[in-house]
Amino acid sequence: MKTALKVLLAWGLCLPVVWAETGDKGTDEAALRADAQKVFKEKVAPFVNKYCAKCHGSRAKAGINFQSALKSPGSTSSFLHWKKAVVNVKVHEMPPDDASKIPTDEERRQFIEWIGKIKYLAPRDPGPFVIRRLTKKEYANTLHDLYGVDPSIADRLPEEVVGEGFLNSISPLQSELFLGIANKVVEQVVAPEGKAPTAIQKRLFGEPPPQGADLRKEARQVGRSIARNAYRRRPSDAELDVLVDVYDLARNNELNHLAALGLMLKAVLVSPQFLFITPAKKTESGESIVLLDDHQLASRLSYLLWSAPPDAELSTLADKGELHKPEVLRAQVERLLKHARSRALFDGFGSQWLRLGELDRQLFDPEMFPQMTPALREAMMEEARLFFESIVHENQSVVRFVNSDYTFLNEPLARVYGLEQSVLGPKMRRVKLTNPNRGGILGMPAMLAATSFPNRTSPVRRGVWVLEQILGDRIPPPPPDIPELEEQDDKEVKGLTLRQRTKLHQTQATCANCHKVLDPIGFGLENFDAIGRWREKNEVGVAIDSAGKLPNGKGFSTPAELKGLLAQREADLARNLTERLMAYALGRQLEGYDDVVIDRLMIRIAKDKYRLRTIITEVITSYLFTHRRIKG
Repeated sequence: MKTALKVLLAWGLCLPVVWAETGDKGTDEAALRADAQKVFKEKVAPFVNKYCAKCHGSRAKAGINFQSALKSPGSTSSFLHWKKAVVNVKVHEMPPDDASKIPTDEERRQFIEWIGKIKYLAPRDPGPFVIRRLTKKEYANTLHDLYGVDPSIADRLPEEVVGEGFLNSISPLQSELFLGIANKVVEQVVAPEGKAPTAIQKRLFGEPPPQGADLRKEARQVGRSIARNAYRRRPSDAELDVLVDVYDLARNNELNHLAALGLMLKAVLVSPQFLFITPAKKTESGESIVLLDDHQLASRLSYLLWSAPPDAELSTLADKGELHKPEVLRAQVERLLKHARSRALFDGFGSQWLRLGELDRQLFDPEMFPQMTPALREAMMEEARLFFESIVHENQSVVRFVNSDYTFLNEPLARVYGLEQSVLGPKMRRVKLTNPNRGGILGMPAMLAATSFPNRTSPVRRGVWVLEQILGDRIPPPPPDIPELEEQDDKEVKGLTLRQRTKLHQTQATCANCHKVLDPIGFGLENFDAIGRWREKNEVGVAIDSAGKLPNGKGFSTPAELKGLLAQREADLARNLTERLMAYALGRQLEGYDDVVIDRLMIRIAKDKYRLRTIITEVITSYLFTHRRIKG
């Protein structure tokens, strides 16, 4: 019986529907492509051959191989090599200082500018629809929404791996866990024989069939109903045949009609159509790029903003084939964002963007930081969540993430801020801030703690966090043979401050270029200790020096001045957030033509002063989000 069920469950199929491609190609693409081809031939290729090909020509070194990239510069694999090259050239990591030929600063600047044009060599392509498994949170919410079970039923599932996309496979352990959870759901939904049916059972299975009814036909109708909600689209005849086969299998093993329906429900719950966000039907079009089927679009939208399946309104619009209409889609984005369930956008995307998941795993010395209790950690995360939600709901500019005059506190967190006299009790509330060094995510304890060590701050981690997560710059990984500060020779570092010890890295050629960029930003936040409390002196009583300069030469002497300088880069802040949200929404890294689409989005986003809801709406209504490649 168990083996037969597994065979039947493997039959599940779900294929996509075709739509005609729509999308504004833009009148300037051909001209931009021609210009990019000329620049590549006359500028990029000569630079690479002169300065890079000796080490990165016929073989890959440090993950960069230009042999294939020079032949097909617009391909996906080449795009990744160009991105790595820009990162290393920008911070003077490459070519290395001992190379026979070194480009001037002007040549480096020009190379970075030239590489920015290579995206126009990429073919117009929205990428494939990434079939991905529901996350633990999405799975729990889906079970709750459809079957009324407590979301904690999924607590035994392992946590997700953080990244721009999601896992698209199921391990043997997960398979067993999903089957066990399906058993529990059926046990809670289907009443034991002789007991009154549950409300969910009535909704799923309907009234008991009358005497003499065709039970197999009734089972098919039940299967059609439960599969419509579970698969997030209408099931195909082939999929219904599979479910009826499961029903037949149960009946042949002497289970009654109700028990056989329960087994059919269990088959639905462990099917790939339920566990994965998948295409709908097989397309018969000869087109290589098509619009997403409305049911795919509904699922992609709902799981992005709510981490839950499409509700009745979204499902109805999808059934009618109306969701893909731009005005309808924009209205649904607005509706979903206004709902309380949109807090899931922070839990899924926001915390991953800010890398606050690391706060849960971060350990702190209990003797140095006894305040770091579970309640304080929870308050830190809730502050970030409420702050993120306020910017979404009030449609504020992304600049507010960096420079704001309010936050959300309760009494334990207020102590970290030094505001314990004005904020009492465990309830989180909005608080006006008067200290210019606070306000925004750079002065938020959750971020400051997540980028610290157990016993001290880490200017390097904080600097990397600001550059990568906030500004969108990419920093090369450190050389494998360079020790952490804790591993430095005790005699060499005795009596040195943290700033002086960190500067030792700059005396090593392999570290100097990156640390000149990272360290000033990290030290600009050094007035905040490892859990985010303000301090004027460090652990040994030495006055904190938070002065520094950004790579563009602009200086600062306090966290407030650093925030002010970063806030001036609103276009960079907005583009980084847009790119990260797009990658998260698509479940893949951005590449090639994606940059062309982002360029166009940024024009519209800038016109609305980089407001967050505008960014979210533009991502969801974009060519990349609403189309997919089906060939090539």
